[in-house]
Amino acid sequence: MNRHLDLVIGALIAIMFATMMLVVFPYAQLADIPAPQGLKPYSSVQLRGRAVYIREACLYCHSQQPRDPGQTPSDMARGWGRPSVPADYVNDRPPLLGTMRTGPDLFNIGARQPSRDWHLLHLYQPRAVAPGSIMPAYPYLFRSATGIQGEVVVNVPEPFKRPGAGTVVATRDALDLVEYLKGLDHTYPIKLEDPGTGTLP
Repeated sequence: MNRHLDLVIGALIAIMFATMMLVVFPYAQLADIPAPQGLKPYSSVQLRGRAVYIREACLYCHSQQPRDPGQTPSDMARGWGRPSVPADYVNDRPPLLGTMRTGPDLFNIGARQPSRDWHLLHLYQPRAVAPGSIMPAYPYLFRSATGIQGEVVVNVPEPFKRPGAGTVVATRDALDLVEYLKGLDHTYPIKLEDPGTGTLP
């Protein structure tokens, strides 16, 4: 009986230690980090789009954390921008760092692709703008319409039109998601210390 009690107590101590080291201490370290001057808070539309991003599980294939230039290959050389720092995520609850890179990093996709039309077409049919892309299409974020007054029409090239789809228009979810993606622009200046080469621009 005492042996079982010792195991339970040992397991609880291990869980408490892990929680302190992985959750409590990092949170305390990062709690008072000020937001960079160029970081804008999300608008209500972007927050709705962020919820769509989470719902559609985009973070399983896309990261939002460019790596240190010492990593090979360099994310800066790929055009994904400078390495991220904790202050970049002040407005993110929780940060959507991602763990996989099946697709490109999206930390600065709003700077690389500021066009709403590009994003909408990319969501509707990725291969229409990125030949060879393995990203799935999200046609259910769009609908067919006849009366299109006030609707946002997606200009789908002929080879990528779905049979009988008619005029493709974006739903509110698609438009919100695109606003969130366009808001991912961390190109504001920030001081970075690189132990190998000094301060990065």
